[in-house]
Amino acid sequence: MRIRRIAILIDGGFFLKRLSKLVAPEHCDTADSVAKSASILCRNHARRLIGERGEIRLSRWLDHAYRLFYYDATPFDEVAHHPVLNQQIHFGKTPEANFRNELFRALRRQRKFALRLGKVAKEDGWRIRNAALTKKLLGTRRWAHLLDQGAGSPGGGSGEPLSSSDIAELKNLAEAWRGLGPDDLRLALRQKGVDMRIGIDITTLTLKKQVDTIILVTGDSDFVPAAKVARREGVEFLLDPLWQQVNDDLHEHVDGIASGFARPGSGASPSDEPESQEEDDPQPS
Repeated sequence: MRIRRIAILIDGGFFLKRLSKLVAPEHCDTADSVAKSASILCRNHARRLIGERGEIRLSRWLDHAYRLFYYDATPFDEVAHHPVLNQQIHFGKTPEANFRNELFRALRRQRKFALRLGKVAKEDGWRIRNAALTKKLLGTRRWAHLLDQGAGSPGGGSGEPLSSSDIAELKNLAEAWRGLGPDDLRLALRQKGVDMRIGIDITTLTLKKQVDTIILVTGDSDFVPAAKVARREGVEFLLDPLWQQVNDDLHEHVDGIASGFARPGSGASPSDEPESQEEDDPQPS
């Protein structure tokens, strides 16, 4: 029997965003369940490639897996002052940071998994999450002249009273400011080194001839140059966008699109055999 050499590379941030749309809550509500779902995703891909079907539930697929790579960034662990709460936030102790660290520990215990971790750096200050709310609050600028003149000048210095529509708009702006809560703000953070690690690993696996098949789990077209290198060197390069719509350039520069999970809304569990995504158009994101 031919032993394939398969490497599966999972873009962790993308995987976590899509997972809840593809599996039931019990398969993605804890770090251990997410790690198990990642392993099942890899297993489904490998079993498809080696022709292992039906009720066979052996770990034979691991013999064909060179390595299973999971890419993410270590949680931001600095302290920042929240402008609405007016208190220090220890980002390294937040539920999200704890979840990521638990997930990394769980993945390290999974056979043949290798973690590739970048870092998260502060890019800027606090930002409003909702674009519509940001636009609405920026409308305050129109009324800056009222601040200059003081609350006792209803005409804003122009000598003309405010119209009923102007008064209504001011009331809406005041409500928007009063309704701005702690969860409406986020600290501008950016992952660094994750995409670079994926690109380097694709190139290294290819040029060192360590694998004959690479499966990349992502929806990002930034990896097209690395995919082209792999294909030119004879490596079969497959993409799993987890049923998300992908750009045409990704279709052009991969050898196929296949999903490790069943179509969203199918009611299947992660362990069920997925249908081929190549036979149908991907679901929109």
